[in-house]
Parts: sequence; C-alpha cells; structure tokens
Amino acid sequence: MKNSRISSEILLSVILLIQCSSPDKPVAEKPATYDQLVAFFREWREFQKPVMVNGVPDYTVAAMKKQYAELKKWQQKLHAFDTAGWPVKHQADWYLLYAEMNGLDFDHRVLRPWERDPAYYKTLWMERSDVPAHEGPTHAASIELWMYTFPLTPESKTKLVSELNSIPPFYNQAKINLTGNARDLWVAGIRDIKTQQADLARLLDYPDVKLHDDLVDAIHEAMNATAELAGWLEKESASKTGPSGIGKENYTWYQHHVHLVPLTWEDEVMLLKRELARAWTALKLEEHQNRNLPELKAADTPEAFHALAERSAKSLLNFLDKDEIVTVKDYFEPALRAHLGRFVPAEKRNFFIIGMHIDPRPLYSHFYHWFELARMDNEPHESEIRRVPLLYNIFDSRNEGTATAVEEMFMQAGLYNDDPRVREIVYIMIAQRAARGLGSLYAHANEMTMEEAGGIHSEYTPRGWMKTEKELLIFEQHLYLRQPGYGTSYITGKYLLEEVMAEYARRKEKQNEAFQVKEFFDQVNAIGCIPTSLVYWEMTGNKSMVNEATTE
Repeated sequence: MKNSRISSEILLSVILLIQCSSPDKPVAEKPATYDQLVAFFREWREFQKPVMVNGVPDYTVAAMKKQYAELKKWQQKLHAFDTAGWPVKHQADWYLLYAEMNGLDFDHRVLRPWERDPAYYKTLWMERSDVPAHEGPTHAASIELWMYTFPLTPESKTKLVSELNSIPPFYNQAKINLTGNARDLWVAGIRDIKTQQADLARLLDYPDVKLHDDLVDAIHEAMNATAELAGWLEKESASKTGPSGIGKENYTWYQHHVHLVPLTWEDEVMLLKRELARAWTALKLEEHQNRNLPELKAADTPEAFHALAERSAKSLLNFLDKDEIVTVKDYFEPALRAHLGRFVPAEKRNFFIIGMHIDPRPLYSHFYHWFELARMDNEPHESEIRRVPLLYNIFDSRNEGTATAVEEMFMQAGLYNDDPRVREIVYIMIAQRAARGLGSLYAHANEMTMEEAGGIHSEYTPRGWMKTEKELLIFEQHLYLRQPGYGTSYITGKYLLEEVMAEYARRKEKQNEAFQVKEFFDQVNAIGCIPTSLVYWEMTGNKSMVNEATTE
C-alpha cells in the first residue's frame, strides 16, 4: 500500500509538472513597454507620498515602517521591466524611477528627516525656488504661498485656511517624531521654524487678509503652534550631542545611486580643491592683466543700480541671441526681469549682492535657472516623468551645475569683452562655490562641525565677500548638511557638463561636423532637468557615467 501511494504521488506530480509547462497556460510576462513605465511612475508617485490623515502627513514610526516595508516590492517591480531595445531617452526615464526609489530607501535608512531634521517641518514657503523643487528635504504638505494671488478668491481662501489648519496637529506630531540626536541639524533647524513664525505674521498684512476672520484665526493658530514648536526645540537642544553628517560611505552611495553622480566622496574633495586653487589662480592672473584698467565701482544709489541692472539684462539677452549661444525664447526676458534685484545699502550686502551691485551679469548668467523654470511652465516636456520636478533634489547636478557652468562658459564666449574686469567676479564666484562645497564634504564626513565647515567657506572666498553678512553662510551650510551632495553640485555638475560638451564636440569633430554652441545648449535644454550623467548618455550614446554611478 505504501509503494502504491508513493507511485500515485509521483504520477500526480508528473501530471502537474506537464500542466504547468503547457504552452496553453498563460505565463506572466515582464512589463516591456514605455507606456507601462509611465503608468507605473504615476502609481509610484502616489505611493511615495505619506498617508494623509485629516490633511496631515503621517510620519510616525508605524507609518514609516509600513512604507519602508512596501518599498522593496516597488523596487522589484521596477527591476522587472524589460527595457531592451528602448530608445535611450526611455531607458533614461527608467533610471529616474530607479534614483527616486533609492532616494526613499536612503531617507528611511540614513537621512530620516522626519526624525533627525527639525527644518523638515517648515511648512510655509513664501517664494518659489530657482530650481524645480525646494532645496533640501521637504515634507508632503507644504504651503506654497507664492502660488496664491492676493486678494484671495473665495475658493483659494478656503484652500489656504485648510492648509494652515494642518499646522497645529502636524507640529504636535513633530514633537513625537523628532527623536534624533544630530546636534547641528537640530540647532540650525530652530532658525527655520522661527523664520516661519515671522512669515506667518507677515501674511496678516497681505491684501484683504484681515477681512476674513476664519483666515486670521487660522494664521494665529499656526503662529502659536510654530512658536510652541520652536520653544520645544530650544528646550530639547541641550540634550543633542551627536554628529549630523552621514559619513563618507553613505555619501558616496547617495551620490551614485540617488543623484547618479559618478564620483566618490574622495573624488569630490579632489575636484573641489582643484577648482578652488584654479579659481584663485585665475583671479590673480586676471587682476594682473587688468591692473592698468579702472577698478569696478559698485552702484551706490537706487537709481544707479536700476540703470546697471537694465544695462546688464539687455547685455546678457543680446549676447545669448546675437552670439548664437542658445535659442532665446519669448519667455526668457520676463523670466529674467522678474529677478533683477533691488538696491541694497553697502553695509547690508551679502556675497551675491556685493557682486550684483558691481556688475550683475555673472549672477544673471546663473539665473539661467529662471529660463529653465519658465521652459517647464511654458513648454512642458514630452515625457510625463520629466515634466514634474524630480524628488530628493536629484536635479541638482543638472540645474545647479549648468547655472554655475554657464557663468564661466558665457565669459569664455565673450560676454565681458566690453569690460574685462568683470571676469574677476566670475572667478570669485567659482572660488566661493568650491570653498563652501569643500566645507560641506568635511561636515558630512563628520570631520568638521557645521560651523567649522562654514569657516572654510568664509576664509577661502576671495576679498572677504563671505564675511560681510552671516545669514547666507548659515543658510547655505545648513542646507548642504540637510541635503547631501547639494553643496558640491555646483562644481561637480559644472565638471560633468564640461564632460558632456567635450565628448559631444569630440564626436562632432570625428564625424567632420561643425560644433555649434547654440545647438549644444538647445539639446541640453530639450533633454530636461535630469541628472547630467543621463544627459551625457542621451547626447553622446555613451552610458559610462551612468554605469560608473550605478555599478556596485
């Protein structure tokens, strides 16, 4: 009986095996179309958001554990895609999802901003960022006041009241969630919360706000909750003693797998040291060459500054157009004019304002940012995945790197032929960005505190321009500690864009084709605000940068 039963079981197993391998039985196929990837992207973006409870994002321990447990399934689904044979631009979009999922993974494993970073709970944003999304980690229920028009319509007033009413319960949750021990992040974050309290008070003076009792009540409740959170943070700060940096190994992993930057922590230290020395050396040689020319004078009245800004804006736009640097769209001029700046008394000028009052063109060149945002507004990208800002500041190497690179590229292409001494400002700006990025690297390695990193930033910026106004120094070093890689992205992204131009030009030469600056920048612009390593792949057909970043 026993042998008979075993034989029957073997026979049944064979039958089941035959049935399972039958060609008539449907077999699950890997998702293989780009449309499926776009649909998956929409689902992913919904999953990435925290659960909302009565308009308040849930960042509690239980909610975050649940999200992290489910993340692995999303990553498995992404890796199941068969992208073989896809155009490079579609394969690049796959890597954008890869990077975003790694960003959420890193948030859970290392950054944990809801636990370590009080500034994460800043909710009210008065102005639009000059990059696709706010710089640094931002929670899912931010209030974008710059998107409102005052006086408010009844619908927008109702919406704003609802958003403001989420602040008190959210800040009650923050006092439970914030258990981290990162001292520099904690202490510096108090400043952001106090700034919000002042911004809420300013909101009361916006047109017709005081005519709406429910809006006024919501503002006062939000102010009280913000003040209470700031007070609680100050009380708890004495117990915070831990480091705030993420360490060299984590920094490199993050740059590789989230921002797709093919550089290690050590690579970036070497690159930024090199750029710092190059900028100082170039500055001194420029000063020598220009020694017989009149020194540049800063605008000393509002009228003088207005005339300088007008002249500089026209000069830059005319140069971009007439010298065939880039296709100048109708929206370029209004995008630039909205940010020409205003006169600031000498004693109140920070680093960028000092240069702006001497000649704004180097900074206006960096305002290439606003051309890119205007393009996103007026000419949405054909790719739905690229049409919206990438999460986790993944755009930094592209946006900040390009804005920094064009300062020097425009200079080399002849923007300052009318006034060579302006070239000095360009090298001062490069040195400042290299110095601040170098400081941020040491802070993330926990070899320096945020204050010590700021010392490099201040001491190695030429002419003492970073010593005039301390708020900018604190803001920048705090941001770079919160967002790994952002402080270096200006220089690393510049380097990567130069790599793109070099390889693109080399291939043109190899094919006996003329290299045209305008064609180059137009192609970069058309690709969109994605990591420069992906831009390199699309423009050259060479995937080496992406492979260097993503290969373990």
